[in-house]
Amino acid sequence: MIPLLHSPRGEGFEHLRLDAITSLEIGWFLTVPVSLAAGALWVGFSSRRPRPAPPGFVLGGITVAFGSLVLSQAMAASRWLNGSPDGVGDPDGEYVLAAFAELSGAVTLPVGAVIVISRGVAVRRSRKMTVPALTNR
Repeated sequence: MIPLLHSPRGEGFEHLRLDAITSLEIGWFLTVPVSLAAGALWVGFSSRRPRPAPPGFVLGGITVAFGSLVLSQAMAASRWLNGSPDGVGDPDGEYVLAAFAELSGAVTLPVGAVIVISRGVAVRRSRKMTVPALTNR
């Protein structure tokens, strides 16, 4: 994804952060529905497939890290926007966008935790093997 879809309105790191969050939200609105539709079509057309393995620890860790990054940056942008910054055209609209990014990060964190926990449960279940007792007869 292109990191910045347009140039920041003002100078400084805060404007760059706000522009990155805006670009991220636009990218999510474009890619998530397309990937969900493609996944639904793929599952619908492939009826004879084996049961998939649960997602791995790496995917869960990346999801948790990404969620925490988005959440922390969106919270910082929200605090900055509450102070009536210079160079922001509509602070209320930008604040709503930052609040939506906070919500996205807050949802992404537990999703990553669920992925890690489900993989841990699957690994634990796969290691429990019943070994028949040996009989010397």
